[in-house]
Amino acid sequence: MFSKAERISKQKEIDFVFDEGISFIAYPLRVIYAEKRTATEIPVSVLVSVPKKRFKRAVKRNRIKRLIREAYRLNNNELNEFLQANGKGLFIAFIYISNELHNFSTIERTMKKVLTGLKEKTA
Repeated sequence: MFSKAERISKQKEIDFVFDEGISFIAYPLRVIYAEKRTATEIPVSVLVSVPKKRFKRAVKRNRIKRLIREAYRLNNNELNEFLQANGKGLFIAFIYISNELHNFSTIERTMKKVLTGLKEKTA
């Protein structure tokens, strides 16, 4: 399950990620991540964004967000275990940058690549 506690919802945390975070692109996602200052019970907090500029219809934006959240939910176990073992935490923002709607397999393949890359970068 992708719970409320795993989401970045406080404006202070959102500002921290975008101000202090490191970004890279794994098409069709732009990923911005920042290490948490204090270790918490939940090691990773996530933000998913799809710009209105690229998709005018809320239905399409919501579909893409659902696909990204589901891909993250299915593949986050390895990263979570690694961060808990090392006593670290991350804030991660996923921003969809493509102009077209990609299928789930493309997004999931990208998500796996992103999560293994984040694991290597935080090691």
